Amino acid sequence: MEVYVEKQKCTGCAHCFDVCPVAVFSMKNRSDPDVNSDVAPENDKWKGTHDQAVIDKWSNVQDGHKHFAENFEGGSGGISVGVNGPSCILCQACLVECEGECIVIKDDSNNIFRSIYK
Repeated sequence: MEVYVEKQKCTGCAHCFDVCPVAVFSMKNRSDPDVNSDVAPENDKWKGTHDQAVIDKWSNVQDGHKHFAENFEGGSGGISVGVNGPSCILCQACLVECEGECIVIKDDSNNIFRSIYK
């Protein structure tokens, strides 16, 4: 199983981190040197910019999360990294909770699953 986050879309909501029963995700500060330590393709690695459509959708939402914050501060902020993809059990909890719709899972049969926020 391969799991990665399309970093430019990640709002930092930390829902994936909160709901994953097998600790696939780790929340990192956007400036951490290992922020791109998952298997994300080059185009989906963090390069310091956010997807404008995601910013437009979430920048003014007042839901208690620190969307697009540089640092992870316990409940939100920072960026999600799929550090433990092989442990994924494909429960898909992260896929329906991801506000940025930025999670990609590739199973052992090469089927691709993408997050779609509920």
